[in-house]
Amino acid sequence: MLAQINHIALVTAAVMLGAPMAQGQTAVAIPDQASRTDPVQVVTLQDAITRAEANDPDYASGAASRRIAELDRGISRSALLPVVTYYNQYLYTQPNGLKNQAGQGAGSQNAPRFIANNAIREYASQALVTETLSAAGFAGLKRADAAAVKADADLEVARRNLVLRVVTAYFTLVGEESSVRVAQRAQDEAQSFVALTEKLEAGREVAHADVVKADLQLQQKQRDLADAQLAAENARLDLGTLILPDPRLSYRIADADLPAPLLPSREESEAAASKNNPDLKSALEALRVSQADLSAARAAYFPSLSLNWTYGIDAPQFAVNGPAGVRNLGYSAFATLDIPVWDWMATHDRVEQSKAREQAAMTQLNFTQKKLIAQFNEYYSEAKTANDELASLNLSVKTAEDSLRLTKLRYSAGEATALEVVDAENAVTQAETASADGAVRYRVALANLQTLTGAL
Repeated sequence: MLAQINHIALVTAAVMLGAPMAQGQTAVAIPDQASRTDPVQVVTLQDAITRAEANDPDYASGAASRRIAELDRGISRSALLPVVTYYNQYLYTQPNGLKNQAGQGAGSQNAPRFIANNAIREYASQALVTETLSAAGFAGLKRADAAAVKADADLEVARRNLVLRVVTAYFTLVGEESSVRVAQRAQDEAQSFVALTEKLEAGREVAHADVVKADLQLQQKQRDLADAQLAAENARLDLGTLILPDPRLSYRIADADLPAPLLPSREESEAAASKNNPDLKSALEALRVSQADLSAARAAYFPSLSLNWTYGIDAPQFAVNGPAGVRNLGYSAFATLDIPVWDWMATHDRVEQSKAREQAAMTQLNFTQKKLIAQFNEYYSEAKTANDELASLNLSVKTAEDSLRLTKLRYSAGEATALEVVDAENAVTQAETASADGAVRYRVALANLQTLTGAL
């Protein structure tokens, strides 16, 4: 099996890297991006989150852990209930040459050599009902309940972390695509300025140095556009890895131009963050698990009671009735009380271990509470600052555009230099880039806050 897995891995790597295959080996060809004919998928933010939940291995692991914890709860509950089994056995023992002196068929059956056995042939077919009552069993159920709740909280933590990753990748792609548009506009603007300088040079209104300066500016803008396109493609692949079976599939974002949600008030956000927070709930349930472990460890000091009821046959014949009308079918019952006396301090050591784990869980709970307070203040302040800066960034874009327009008019009239036009073009590009980055910053900061408050 291991050799087969290694072979598959090598074949896959060879196909992906374009390595030649050895003779006799075949592999499924993976088409490159240029030959793909897949339809362009339209992906909203909610679609991206739903797709990521179906593809992310960490979230799948959390879901499996929650399912396992739920089953553990059922197993622990079953341990407190009676267990029914149907027992069948045939036992043969070498005879010792004498006859049975007592019991069913005494004097007519050979006696077994082993004194623990009742006859040389013994048949058992019985229904057994067993119940064990102990403090450890009840503590185990309590622990399983707490562990199941903790697993549910851990899954919610994993979901919120995944949502944050998706939102970050989603709006990073939005920002990079905005950067591509900004870079494209800047390149077009630089191209237009090159044409203007060439026209003015032809009319002997400006020196050739202006044409050179404009051409250098155009070359820089072309490189900036190529870098922006590369960054956008990388961001597209990053998001595609989270939401698609093949990150190279074509898709486009549907709600990129929708206005960002308004920032809720601090009071509303704080109330939502303190209510049913999964990190806090997970830490609290971890404390409950450690407390149940401590109870289970201490339960070893107390007696345990076992009850057994048996109904069936245990006789020299596999029959309801034996010789002379003796009835083989019957029942028996017994109760066992186990009282612990001495175990060389093993129970004491387990109790001390549980106490140490309980103390660690308490410390983790206190730290989680403090971390929640700090995160809320950090995330809300970041979101508020980013939100407050949006209007200023948009105003800077309009101001820079007006400055560029006026500078180009002054340049056409011979009142400004080419350097001033280039500086004005760069100012517009920087303002538009800052505005796009500010919008992404606000959406990511808001996502952090919404993840903490449970809004996402």
